[in-house]
Amino acid sequence: MFKTPKSLRDSRSILITGCSSGIGYCVAHGLKKRGYSVFATARRHEDVARLQKEGFSSFVLDLRNSQSIIDTVQTVLEHTNGRLYGLFNNAAYGQPGAVEDLTREALRQQLETNFLGTHELTCQVLPIMRQQGEGRIIQNSSILGMVVLPYRGAYNASKFALEGLTDTLRLELAGSGVYISLVEPGPITSRFRTNAHKMFKQYIDATHSTHQKAYTKIEQRLLAKKAIEFTLPPEAVLKRVIHALESKRPQPRYYVTFPTYFLVTLKRLLPHRVMDWVLRNLPE
Repeated sequence: MFKTPKSLRDSRSILITGCSSGIGYCVAHGLKKRGYSVFATARRHEDVARLQKEGFSSFVLDLRNSQSIIDTVQTVLEHTNGRLYGLFNNAAYGQPGAVEDLTREALRQQLETNFLGTHELTCQVLPIMRQQGEGRIIQNSSILGMVVLPYRGAYNASKFALEGLTDTLRLELAGSGVYISLVEPGPITSRFRTNAHKMFKQYIDATHSTHQKAYTKIEQRLLAKKAIEFTLPPEAVLKRVIHALESKRPQPRYYVTFPTYFLVTLKRLLPHRVMDWVLRNLPE
């Protein structure tokens, strides 16, 4: 794991979104142990209370609400004398469903959290980082921001949008001392499938859909206890986050898990029609 002198890390603060479980929770604990001043946020009050009991400076942050974003940044700055070294945009969820079954509201909610809220939070901290002449922004994207899978259209769209915006921002930040990186996980141990199933039940009318048979398999996958093949623990993401925070030249992209490396390579090598066949026939 990348090593930075403890004296250099002690004064560095980082804001992390989506810390209730999974990747955000792991990264918050890992960076806290490493000497960072971690501000761990979550959407639900009970998760914030739990994080506070665990010793974190923790606040409620709802990325669908602009005022919540503004209040969180201001609260963090009050604790850090107006400085912020890092931002890890981790909060996101998956909205399953065929594209033709996605209502405008379902797609809006997916984009509000995974893309628009993340963008607004990033824009809130950028002036601070520019003024201090340094900063690191890390976007937790997905293999599904580079390669699509069926019945994940809303999530695919949100992550493809995040990838495009981040690549553009990276070019615009050149010479500022602020670096932005994308992390591209495949399957990671988390509550992602459980949360996705809740959103599926909320927004998808499976009974009256032409995709009803496919939805039966999707629900079985989302409710399955067994981990997907090649699933890694969230510590695999933590390792990349540390490098992005501490390397003199952080990478634009950090791949995590075998499926990410494999599918990105196939996309580069295979004709579109062949790649479509591969994606349609991947095991669940």
